[in-house]
Parts: sequence; C-alpha cells; structure tokens
Amino acid sequence: MKLELFKGNILYFFLIVFLVQCQEAPQTTPPETSASKDPSFLAIDSSSSKMVWIPGGKFMMGSSDPAFPDAQPIHEIELSGFFMDEHEVTNAQFAEFVQATGYVSVAERTPNPADFSGVPPEKVVAGSGVFTPPPTKVSLDDPLQWWEYIPGASWRQPYGPNRSNTGQLNHPVVQVSFEDAAAYAAWAGKRLPTEAEWEYAARAGKVQQPYYWGTELKPNGKWAANIFQGDFPHQNTKQDGFSSTAPVKSFPPNAFGLYDMEGNVWEWCHDFYSPTYYAHSPKINPQGPESSYDPQEPGAIKRVQRGGSFLCSDQYCNRYKAGSRAKGEQSSASNNLGFRCVKTDSSKDQSKQ
Repeated sequence: MKLELFKGNILYFFLIVFLVQCQEAPQTTPPETSASKDPSFLAIDSSSSKMVWIPGGKFMMGSSDPAFPDAQPIHEIELSGFFMDEHEVTNAQFAEFVQATGYVSVAERTPNPADFSGVPPEKVVAGSGVFTPPPTKVSLDDPLQWWEYIPGASWRQPYGPNRSNTGQLNHPVVQVSFEDAAAYAAWAGKRLPTEAEWEYAARAGKVQQPYYWGTELKPNGKWAANIFQGDFPHQNTKQDGFSSTAPVKSFPPNAFGLYDMEGNVWEWCHDFYSPTYYAHSPKINPQGPESSYDPQEPGAIKRVQRGGSFLCSDQYCNRYKAGSRAKGEQSSASNNLGFRCVKTDSSKDQSKQ
C-alpha cells in the first residue's frame, strides 16, 4: 500500500490499532508541560506573513505521468488573480490564532468512545499519527512499520508529549486537520486555496515539467526542496540538511515568490477529492466536486492535499512531482501535514508589505 493512499485516514486507522493494543497493555499519556498548555511561548515569529499577488491567467492542469491516473486528463484552466501566503503557516502564526480564539485542534480532542465499540472509554485518548523510522530496512508494503499513533501528539507537540515545538517558531505548523486549517483561515480573513489555484501558483508559469522547479531533481547539484534522501523509511541521509520539517523559506522561491510549494509538508486544499473530477472540471475557477469520493475508502470524506512532504522521494511517495495529487480524510492529521492560505481581495497589492 503506497503512503499517498494510506495516509489519508491515518488518524482513525492508528487510533483503532492503538486502542486494540491498549486493551491488553494499559498505557498512560505523559502529563503536558506548562509550555504545551500555553501557546504564549510562541508569541514572536521572525518569519514574514506576507502574501504574494498571483496574477490571473490560463494553464494546463494535471499530469501525463502514468503513475498519477487521478491527475488526468490534462486540461486547460483559467483563474482569476488571488493573493497567496508566501510560505506555509508557521507554528507561531497558528499559536497566535489559538491565543486569540481558544481554539482546540482536532488532534487535541478526545475521540468519541461511541465510535469505538468494545473499547473501554478510558482508553480512547487524543493523539495523532507520527512518522517513526524503523531501525532497519522493512517492506514498503506495510506502513505500520514507520507510522505510529502517539497519544498526546498535536500541533503543540508534533512528535508527542515529550517533544514540543518550542524553538521551531518558523517551522510550518503540522498535525492540523482540514477543519483546523479552515478555522485558522477564517480567523485570518482568508481561505484555503482551491486545488487549481494551488497548482497554478506552484507551476509559476512553467509548463508540464517533472518538478515544479524545473526539469532536474537537483538543479546545479543542489536540492531544491525538503524531501527524503536515502533508503526509505529507515535511512535518511539528510543531504538537504533536514530530517523532518525545515524552517519556512529554507529553499529558493519560485517565479511567483512562493516558498516550499513542494516538499516540507503536505498542504490542505479546499476541494473535495474525486479521482475522476478532471474529466468534467469547469474551465474557469473550478471549486472541486460537490462531494468526496475515493473508491478505496468510499465512506471517508476526503480533501485534496498538494505538494508532498519531507517524506517524499522517487523511491516512495513521489507525489511531490508537478501536477500530482494526494488526498486525506478531513479530520486526520500527521506530523508532515500543514497548509497555507489565499485571499481573493485584489483591491490592495500586498506583495511589497
């Protein structure tokens, strides 16, 4: 099972696995630290909150790569102009939102015991999925070898209660569900990008190239994005300098002035997911299908995710490539999933702010 297919419902899958294990081996969640309870420790962020004006235009959306059948057919799209965050929303920016509103993210909420029949209510605990590399080479057919449900994992503590995001002000916020991302966007007076807006902005005028940055994986011998190098999942050589998330703006921007449109963390989009939507997509400002459908999990409500993450490579999870798509159950989160926002208002050019 490929990661891009498996990761969509990771929260619920791992919660069930964890709860079943708990019936035989009781576990407790380590107490939260004062820092993890109070996001004020992230009150100052040295990164910019600038939005970049993306001029409207036409482009060819999708991919001809046979590895991405749900990104076909390639079709022409015309978009109106919009503003887009120049980088992913950071820990500090999300903390400001939480401080102002008291918002509690989905990963921090205790799941409803009624959804887990036969499991003792006291064993139903809040948490999320965390990439945990195995010590040795494993079969790529079993994601349980490198994903683990960690009680207490949330945006405050992406890897669990013993590892907060203190000191990572400028890293993209992770462990956020679609609901969390949409709530932040509404508070900020913005919205999540449509899938078409996201791809148009990522391409930045480049036409049908294998990577958003160009034709070579390592232009001029340098890594252009935070992705996985080495033997996945156990041996990350960190040739790009990072084993997990990188601070925003660590890699060069694209022609529109946008950073990390590939790699680092997956980014939520507004659109519901459907593998056949491109065949009948509107040509002007498409908003995605009216409802979600994934034949692999027909009962799950999924949204589109774009851009890949620090776990993507040609060896595994190659959907950081141009035109490719991913999907995720809208209440799920993981430590390689974040977002950025857009804004339609064109009355004020913020590109120089």
